[in-house]
Amino acid sequence: MSQRIDLDHGRFRQIIRGKIKQNLRKYISQGEMIARKGKDTVSIPLPQVDLPRFKWGDKQGGGVGQGDGQPGDALGQGQDKPGQGEAGDRPGEHMVELEVSLAELAEIMGEELELPRIQPKGTEKIVAWKDRFTGVRNTGPESLRHFRRTFKQALRRQISLGTYDPRNPVIIPIRDDKRYRSWRSEPLPQSNAVIIYMMDVSGSMGDEQKEIVRIESFWIDTWLRSQYHGIESRYIIHDAMAKEVDRDTFFRTRESGGTMISSAYKLCAKMIEDDYPPALWNIYPFHFSDGDNWSIDDTHACVELLKHKILPAVNLFAYGQVESPYGSGQFIKDLSEHFDDDQRVVTSEIKGKDAIMDSIKEFLGKGR
Repeated sequence: MSQRIDLDHGRFRQIIRGKIKQNLRKYISQGEMIARKGKDTVSIPLPQVDLPRFKWGDKQGGGVGQGDGQPGDALGQGQDKPGQGEAGDRPGEHMVELEVSLAELAEIMGEELELPRIQPKGTEKIVAWKDRFTGVRNTGPESLRHFRRTFKQALRRQISLGTYDPRNPVIIPIRDDKRYRSWRSEPLPQSNAVIIYMMDVSGSMGDEQKEIVRIESFWIDTWLRSQYHGIESRYIIHDAMAKEVDRDTFFRTRESGGTMISSAYKLCAKMIEDDYPPALWNIYPFHFSDGDNWSIDDTHACVELLKHKILPAVNLFAYGQVESPYGSGQFIKDLSEHFDDDQRVVTSEIKGKDAIMDSIKEFLGKGR
């Protein structure tokens, strides 16, 4: 019975994974999912899913396979015709809120987008050890006793011996019923990584554009955290001037004014120089803008900062250009002109929420 339950549960999880992958693009483009984020889980709305099984029909139903019938008769669905009948008084299909861990969701996203595993650089020679529970055994200290497994074993024993009374369901475990968690110590290489998010908050970046940045940043962060143990995130906003802010301010701020992208790149370069030695850190700057910049001179300053300050230190520099009715969209063309052959620079045009998944694949598809 236990093996059958485990098999059914495994089949159910596979069905759920299939449903999530089938609708992944829709889930990723919805900002509401981020709002439902717990500490380590995300709540996903799924239609109710039932495992397929055989069902006995009505004995008096008659028809092929039961009662009268002739060879060659077709198997039908009964006499009722679709679309006919009176209004009912029963509820229809409901959505189920399914809790999925961020680690599992990152794995599903990685499979669907075919994202390669990242090979980190840094202090991998520094190894910590982590105790991980890996199974259940018959002996162990009482502090690690597995209550549910012990209870199930005692229930099985009493049912098999005929001593279980449903009217007085008292379960008393004996020594042979007790089950204990087992563990092993696993090496945990320490790889340091930092993500530096930069966002244009000038007057041409509206709420819709910032929402796209917020959603895409969340999923980028989810994937990179699945690849590294211990990751830092830093946030920079800029219009004509740049400043470091906390996460909440980064996503909620409402600014206006002109745009000088070089101000953000100068702050990013200083941040790397002061806090993140390239030999020890995996560094990922992500910049999001609508492509407007103050002048050709400032664009030239950005190119020089990238060439001499930022690119020599980072794993990857990613620029996402969010389509805006007010932005010129020129900056992505300037980056392509100067860095088209540089594997460290990845650019992506994000035309709307439906393009978020494609943009993530463009950014992370090289596994750097």
